[in-house]
Amino acid sequence: MFHNYFFLLFNPGFLKNKLLKYVAFVEGIRRIVSLCIFLILFYPLSNAAQDVIPLYNGEIPGAIQGPDEETENEGVVTKVSRPTLTIFLPAGGTPGKSAVIICPGGGYGSLVIDREGYNVAKAFAAKGVVAFVLKYRLPAKKIMKDISLGPLQDAQEAIKKVHLLAGKYEIDTNKIGIMGFSAGGHLASTAGTHFKDANLRPAFIILVYPVISFQPGLVHEGSMHNLLGAGPTEAARKYFSNELQVTKNTPPAFLVHAADDRWVPAGNSIKFYEALRKNKVSAELHIYSKGDHGFGNYPPFEEWFGRCTAWMRINHWLPD
Repeated sequence: MFHNYFFLLFNPGFLKNKLLKYVAFVEGIRRIVSLCIFLILFYPLSNAAQDVIPLYNGEIPGAIQGPDEETENEGVVTKVSRPTLTIFLPAGGTPGKSAVIICPGGGYGSLVIDREGYNVAKAFAAKGVVAFVLKYRLPAKKIMKDISLGPLQDAQEAIKKVHLLAGKYEIDTNKIGIMGFSAGGHLASTAGTHFKDANLRPAFIILVYPVISFQPGLVHEGSMHNLLGAGPTEAARKYFSNELQVTKNTPPAFLVHAADDRWVPAGNSIKFYEALRKNKVSAELHIYSKGDHGFGNYPPFEEWFGRCTAWMRINHWLPD
C-alpha cells in the first residue's frame, strides 16, 4: 500500500496522465449530454418537413411536356417545371390551426428555397402554424404556353390544395394565408388581387421586401421581363402591377421592407399599403432604415418575424 503512495509521489508524470484521462472522460460526457439536450430541443424543428407532394394530381395546366431539368445548388432552385408543396407540421397542437403557403423569391428566374422557404416554414411550425413551401414553376417558353400565367396558376392551385388537405391536418379553412419574398411577394400579392373565385381568396397576405409594381420608378426589371417577356405591353404591365388591382375584397396584409433596398424600392410596399388603406382593407407596414434587399444583416429574422406573428395573433390567425 505504502509502495503505491511512494510510486505516485515520485512519479508525477504518471499522476498527470491519469488526471488528463479523467478530464478527457468528463469532457466527453459533457459533450454527449450537450448533444442530447440539443437534439431533444431542436431535432423536431429541423425535421419538421413531413412530406413533399406534387401540386397537381394529373396534368399540369398550360404545360408543354419536356424533360425535368430542375437543378438545386446551395439552397437555390432553378428550372422548375414540376411544382410541389413541402409540408411542415407543428408538433402536436389543436384543431383549427392556421396555414401559410410560402412563395420563395428569386426574380422569377430561381427560388431561394432554403432561406425564403424551408427555414421560414420551420419557424411557423414552431409557432403552431402548418406551413407549405410552394416550389412554383419558373416562367420559360419551353415549358409553358403562357409564361405570365404559370406561377399564378400554381399559387391558386396551392390554395385549393391546402383547402382539400385542411381536414387531414386540422386546418381552419378561414385561416389559410399566403406569403412571399421578393418576386415571391409579387406572386403572393397577385394571388391576393387576381382571384375570381371566393374559394381562391387567401385569408391574409404576408409580403417581405416584395415586388409589387411593374410601373416606372418601382419596377424590378428582371422580375418583369422573366414573367412577361421582353417588351411587355402597357396593358400587361398594368395588369400585373398589383397596387392597381386592390379592391375592398383584397385580404388583409402585412408588409415589411427596407428603405435602402437597392433592387426593389420600398415604394412597392408603400404603394400597396396605400391602395389597401384607400379600399379600407386592414394592413400593417414596417419600413426599416437599413436592410437592403434580402435582410442579409439587418433586421434579424426574429425581429421582423416577431412583428409578423404578433400581427397574426392580434387578428386571431394565431392563438393568444
